[in-house]
Amino acid sequence: MGASGAGALAENGIDRSRLTGALRRPSVKKNVAAIHVSGKLTLLQRKLSNVLLLNAYDTLVTATRHEIDARTLCLMIGYNSNDFETLKASLRGLAETVAEWDMLDERGRQEWGISALLSYAKLKGGVCEYAYSPALAEKLHDPRVFALINLDIQRRFTSGHALALYENCYRFVRTGSTGWWPLETFRRLMGVEESEYYRVFKHLNAKIIKPAVAEVNRTSNITVTPETRRRGRAVTDIRFLIAENPQLSILPIDDGAGVRGAPVYARLQALGVSDRLARQWVAEHGEAAVVRKLDFVEGQGGVKSPVRYLSAALRDGYGNGGEAAAAAPSERARRLERVRDLAAARSPTQRDADRRLFLSGLRDGALRADFERHGWMSPLNAEAIFAFWEDMAGG
Repeated sequence: MGASGAGALAENGIDRSRLTGALRRPSVKKNVAAIHVSGKLTLLQRKLSNVLLLNAYDTLVTATRHEIDARTLCLMIGYNSNDFETLKASLRGLAETVAEWDMLDERGRQEWGISALLSYAKLKGGVCEYAYSPALAEKLHDPRVFALINLDIQRRFTSGHALALYENCYRFVRTGSTGWWPLETFRRLMGVEESEYYRVFKHLNAKIIKPAVAEVNRTSNITVTPETRRRGRAVTDIRFLIAENPQLSILPIDDGAGVRGAPVYARLQALGVSDRLARQWVAEHGEAAVVRKLDFVEGQGGVKSPVRYLSAALRDGYGNGGEAAAAAPSERARRLERVRDLAAARSPTQRDADRRLFLSGLRDGALRADFERHGWMSPLNAEAIFAFWEDMAGG
């Protein structure tokens, strides 16, 4: 977190009954003081850490513990909602990872401290409960100096090193440079400080720096250029020059009264959509498109999780007057078509068993209804469908 915080958060359609309003923000405050995370965080752990922080942010310093639905947590990180073993392993990794800070307090006094990223986490009754130490919570919530990390950008990353580099560079976008980091500090920010292999700059450059720079420049709203400083023949320091990437600019979110005064905003609020998410959807899709999707969702009748259903409709083009896939099918739609054809090739007995087995894992009424209606082309169950058939193939 902070200087090497966790990563991407997609705006999936999630049952918000257990969520705070903060969880619907498109970005999360990242403290830019000298908070470093020791140990190697995977991309999944970075995403998990970021979701947990976002969920807890509004009450970070006032509540001693926080809760989020475990299946919701899995979906927001981007893996199978039944994969609790992976979730347990990632939570264990966060509890075993140490954050360290060295900074000036409000009176100009030097302050050093360490804390586990999570003081504890537990899964019970389908709910993930967790907490931060008071000292770390205070640092993560510090409003004096922070950068806004856009979560739509973050969810595009496929490498934990690239995401770590992006977060540590984006906070300096206004100054145009990170300033010089000793290589020891940089290795720590990348989570490879304990590796003897990466103490050799040639290896660090080839395996960490170059691939991470390439992904940041290809994926995010900034471009970064590394520069090194030497003592004799040895590289001792590195910095990154930062420029905005005009081809991948961040969509601004209206914080004024314009959207809030529109009828569509009132309808979204009545449905249970948070203020931040309602404004994001209107800004991203346009008022007319959101109204059409609202009409579609409200016309379904008896939808248990309307916010999740609406999110999927906006994301996947569902409700445009046709099938789940849009006229120009996305890669997801093409994958669903392949699954549909694979299922159709099985015997009638096998097909019935496949459907029953898949339905047995769907506990949400809206997801079950969408599968009953669309079968293996169900847009709300796409990720679960892919995971199901991958498991079938593996078996």
